[in-house]
Amino acid sequence: MLQQKLQQLFGYDEFRPGQKEIIEQLLHKCDCIALLPTGMGKSLCYQLPGYLFDKPVLIVSPLLSLMQDQVDQLKQRGEKRVVALNSFLSPNEKSYALHFLHEYRFIFTSPEMLTQPQVRERLKQIELSLIVADEAHCISQWGFDFRPDYLRIGEILGDTRPPILALTATATDSVLSDIKTYLRMNEPYEFIHAIDRENIKLAKYVFEIKEEKQDWILQHIKSSKGPGIIYMSSRKKCDEFSQLLIEQHISAASYHAGKDAEDRQFIQQQFINDDVEWIVATNAFGMGVHKDNIRQVIHESMPANVSNYMQEIGRAGRDGKEALAILLYAEGDEHYAQYIASEDLPKAVHVDAYVSYVQMQQEPKIMLHTAEISETAYRVLDYWMQQESIEAVKKRLAKMTASKLEAVQEMLKIVTTSQCMREQLVQYFGQTVAQKHAICCTNCGLDIETLMESREIVKQKETLNWDERLRKLLFGYI
Repeated sequence: MLQQKLQQLFGYDEFRPGQKEIIEQLLHKCDCIALLPTGMGKSLCYQLPGYLFDKPVLIVSPLLSLMQDQVDQLKQRGEKRVVALNSFLSPNEKSYALHFLHEYRFIFTSPEMLTQPQVRERLKQIELSLIVADEAHCISQWGFDFRPDYLRIGEILGDTRPPILALTATATDSVLSDIKTYLRMNEPYEFIHAIDRENIKLAKYVFEIKEEKQDWILQHIKSSKGPGIIYMSSRKKCDEFSQLLIEQHISAASYHAGKDAEDRQFIQQQFINDDVEWIVATNAFGMGVHKDNIRQVIHESMPANVSNYMQEIGRAGRDGKEALAILLYAEGDEHYAQYIASEDLPKAVHVDAYVSYVQMQQEPKIMLHTAEISETAYRVLDYWMQQESIEAVKKRLAKMTASKLEAVQEMLKIVTTSQCMREQLVQYFGQTVAQKHAICCTNCGLDIETLMESREIVKQKETLNWDERLRKLLFGYI
């Protein structure tokens, strides 16, 4: 029956590894954790049950762009009963969506939206068939120190809920434990696919001088084929390097959180459509980007942890063809990674300030207005101050900081090892390489010059902002 429905609804003849097993468990009302690499069809694991149950499926998603991408894909397939409950909706649109919430087949929302009283109340009034935590590793990686509402999901959903499906591409044992705990999963069925993507070849290069790295990237991509993503450590670097590429007649655009949401969406779409060959981005880019033919992912500097690195390189080669992940390192990169990892964590001094405001019967949120703390750090601080004692919070924050710094050191081990990079990465997630290839990384003798095809020049298209594009459309000039 499932095979027939797969063909009928999606046009596929066969399930990919894990899909059928996961769907069968969900149909038996069992909680499930699915660890499937990027490009292995995670979305089908909840979309097919959504049609079989014929009751709303709630998908908790981490990013607005990811929600919108999923909504657009469903609509392109002819599904009209789909909605994204997010900040993009006007008050009237949100009111309409909540009123008719029971009519939708797929409901996308964020952890933060779930905490809103009117949303919580409305969800209690309708019968859901399934709850999905998409990119579920965010519960562990973001919940404790970035977006604490992730830790409230299980509490909000309550005990009388439908089955939960947690989807992710990468997760250590500790992350899986956090997912089970904070989603309050009941002895979930686990499908753990091998994390290794053998079609992604791994390369690393060590530089004595940091400034040499960008020159190397420029020369490399002049002679090699995209499309590709170049990850950089700052917004300024992204803007400057993308402009340099354009001046060298290489199709490129920068992407980071400092750009307007509309422009980010426009640039992302240009990349997906092959109108832009290279995206120069911070780690804000990538999650939810469905592009099968990414041939290269280049890190100009080392990421702050191994999980992020695996997520980012996993965006390459989704079509199964050969792809390349290049990591560049210069001594001292780890110090910046440590700074990035811990800069937005609240400190003990913030705890004392919070307590002081409470004792003075003032709203601790004043700390934001006086620039004593960042908005992210305040969210985290406020959450834990409501959960634990003052001393317990201080200990927790110190432990968070230590954990972040330890994660940087784990990433540094991968960078500096002389052993096979693939084996080291896979071992970090508690797995082993199923079949060792003689030449799989530069530590094993990989020569990227013979691996990469010559670059195909893609015509640079305009990446104007929305005002400029509108003026050109209406008046013929910018």
